[in-house]
Amino acid sequence: MSHHAWLLLGLYVAILMAVVKPLGSYIADVMEGRSLALRLGGCIESVLYRLCGVDKEEEMGWLKYALALLLFNVLGALSVYGLQRLQIWLPLNPQAMASVSPDSSFNTAISFATNTNWQGYAGESTMSYLTQMLGLTVQNFFSAATG
Repeated sequence: MSHHAWLLLGLYVAILMAVVKPLGSYIADVMEGRSLALRLGGCIESVLYRLCGVDKEEEMGWLKYALALLLFNVLGALSVYGLQRLQIWLPLNPQAMASVSPDSSFNTAISFATNTNWQGYAGESTMSYLTQMLGLTVQNFFSAATG
């Protein structure tokens, strides 16, 4: 690795170590219902609930939950498909890679949305950095989290 890469790695680890304790304490306070932590993030949470049309006092039944989960996964698959089809015009494409073909984009999007992650391509020579980071990596996490 180059000196620059080591510097970036060191900077990342330093930032991570600096935020782990305060962020962990904040999350613990929120989960335990301590009032100060709830007040700090409560205003942001209220705004997000209002924007999304969520009533925080209402329970979510199994059917509503299942439909929300399906919708979330469909939107994830559409996002991955769109990123692949539009990557030629998107940033973080220094090699100016062309858009992925419709059938390969569909196959990859469905594969990553269902957490099978089947790859019928060579990622480094087919997909831009943005497509790999924002599409495949994020969907890799979300599909496992919803599974």
